[in-house]
Amino acid sequence: MAENRASGYAEGVPCWVDVQLPDVEAGKRFYGGLFGWTFEDAGGAAVWARLGGAAVARLARKRDGRMPTVWTVYFATPDARGLARRVVAAGGQIVNDPGPVRDLGVAALAADPTGAVFGLWQAAGHPGFGVRHAPGSFAWAQLYTSDTDTANTFYGHLFTDALFGADADPDFGRAPVTEVFAAGMPSQFVVHFRTGDVTAAVGAVQRLGGRVQAPPFETSYGKVAVVTDNQGASFALLER
Repeated sequence: MAENRASGYAEGVPCWVDVQLPDVEAGKRFYGGLFGWTFEDAGGAAVWARLGGAAVARLARKRDGRMPTVWTVYFATPDARGLARRVVAAGGQIVNDPGPVRDLGVAALAADPTGAVFGLWQAAGHPGFGVRHAPGSFAWAQLYTSDTDTANTFYGHLFTDALFGADADPDFGRAPVTEVFAAGMPSQFVVHFRTGDVTAAVGAVQRLGGRVQAPPFETSYGKVAVVTDNQGASFALLER
């Protein structure tokens, strides 16, 4: 079921995604063609992606060619600086210290003990997804990790309520990296976008210049295909 949100998200809930791209205009053509997203200027060589008027993602131009072309998932928190300290105490690292993003909120980038990078988001003017779980919007974040036991301990400690609380309905799973990627690949998050027909969506990805990393396969949370866009950023398509 799709969910429209006008308020913030509880700590530990995936609340936003963005992608760093060499060419934002090419990204608009790809994702607009795949998901029907529309776009508006977000300042700083970035655009908001919208689905039916609701915010679903941000596309930004890479500031440095050495940066990866990658989708990043952000977890909500009421206190980014406090959560950053807890990340370090639990064995992770802070990649970019918490800092303000205009009047939108406070952001940081962190890495877990297995090396997977994720974001922290303390909302102000931008609460996060305006819609999720609808076709063309965020549906799931899967961590493909080199050490599932370490990852489960780390995130279970950070986000106990969101993952294991009485009312928890997490959009966040963990699996061995070798389920999709070759042995030796680094731990990484793969952002999943919902689709009504994963096979048809894979065909659209290929027509738009992307490629298939893992053809459709069954999981406990739906049928998934892992693909890349026309600039090499990995993401997944999820049919539920």
